[in-house]
Amino acid sequence: MGSDSENRHDPEPGVPGDPGPAGAGPEAAEPGLGWTGDEPAPPPAAPAPAAPRGWLDSYFQVTALGSTYRREIMAGTVTFLAMSYILAVNPSILGDEGPLGPLGIPTQAVFTATAVAAVFGTLVMGLWARYPIALAPGMGLNAFFAFTVVQSMGIPWQTALSGTLLSGIIFFVLAVTKVRERILDSIPMQLKLAVGAGIGLFIAFIGLKNAGFVVASEATFVKLGDLTAGPALLALFGLVVTVVFLVLGKHGAVLIGIVSTTVLGMVTGLVELPKGVAALPRGLDQTFGQAITHLPDAFTQQMIVVVLTMLFVDFFDASGTLIGVAKQAGLLDERGRLPRAASAFAADSVGTAAGAVIGTSTTTAYVESTAGVSAGGRTGLTAVTTAGWFLLAMFCYPIFAVVASAGEVTAPALIVVGVLMARSLGEIEWGNLEYAIPAFLTIALMPMSYSIANGLAMGMLFYPIVMVARGRIRDVHPVMWVLMLVFLGYFFFLAE
Repeated sequence: MGSDSENRHDPEPGVPGDPGPAGAGPEAAEPGLGWTGDEPAPPPAAPAPAAPRGWLDSYFQVTALGSTYRREIMAGTVTFLAMSYILAVNPSILGDEGPLGPLGIPTQAVFTATAVAAVFGTLVMGLWARYPIALAPGMGLNAFFAFTVVQSMGIPWQTALSGTLLSGIIFFVLAVTKVRERILDSIPMQLKLAVGAGIGLFIAFIGLKNAGFVVASEATFVKLGDLTAGPALLALFGLVVTVVFLVLGKHGAVLIGIVSTTVLGMVTGLVELPKGVAALPRGLDQTFGQAITHLPDAFTQQMIVVVLTMLFVDFFDASGTLIGVAKQAGLLDERGRLPRAASAFAADSVGTAAGAVIGTSTTTAYVESTAGVSAGGRTGLTAVTTAGWFLLAMFCYPIFAVVASAGEVTAPALIVVGVLMARSLGEIEWGNLEYAIPAFLTIALMPMSYSIANGLAMGMLFYPIVMVARGRIRDVHPVMWVLMLVFLGYFFFLAE
């Protein structure tokens, strides 16, 4: 986004009030000023863009975008610190040492796959699309993968990876064609906002459960847990630290909370000490290629809804993140459009497909990239730097393994991420029932039925119904009718 001075033009030479060239004429009080002080000072002329310094500068447009190599490296480091929590949280959700137990993916394999997927996806975004945006397995979709697909629907994680691969391939096709714009226009914004908020509440519920703040109850389904228990107190400490640093505007608030909680847990004996600091990456032999091997298992009626849900959430999450980060960086054009949009969306989809082959859930653009942008990141070099840090972190499994195996340590991160995602609640038009009803059903059913798919399906089902009741049938896009039939079939034949 340009400043005001970029939108103003100096008057043409020779017109009344024009001071003339610098130092010309008797009115110039001092050589080079071009202004006598009798009239308001004209805005300074925009400096000519500096010539690029070498092919690297020319390719990434570092100088042209007003940045420097030092600033790009610093921004990439800030982005990594803001999102590195995923290296601990993702294994805690998908791994076999977490809530999934033996149904989960081997934990060390998840850690390695998470790091590799982040490195690969972020490099593709930085080198191809040339945006300061980092990618990693997304929060929300990893919860859907674990708790809805694997745990509730009973689908093996290998087949779930195949579904992730299919969603990435479809996303790529949509990204490089004009179908992407048509689909974006067909889904009402209110439902998009509801999906994001619902996923936020679902993730927060998982965090509250892992922290021991919420426990099962035969009488009321859920109730408040024992907040005086050691794990709950540790999680409460982590939540306080995370919230305080978040409110203070610290970009690494989530990471600071995790580190602080881990240290306190080790001191008090609630968290095991790591068995080392560094180790060679291992585990990919257990996951790499499983998505391809089990691809035939993904072509079932049950997997249709799984793939559609993954595609839907990733598609709109990536759209919002890419536009939002680019807007903050001032990289949108004068019409508010994203330059090289096809490359950016394709990079996101390639990250998803590659991540699935490697062995993790949907890889997508991270909104934490705004941390790097606020630190001055403007080019793909920011993303390349972030990828470099993920590459180094890949060799630190012993440390991250301790964090991943302690649910009370990662619980504050889940709760805070849920809060941030739920902010879209304020943008929903609750005064219009045709929006409020499907939005509320979407949001409420995700945590209450412990399924992102159930909430998404209910919202898609009710939106056309209430629009028809309102006499606004012409406002319902044909795609919405197709989705309504698909999710209606899901409730009748597949939902559990």
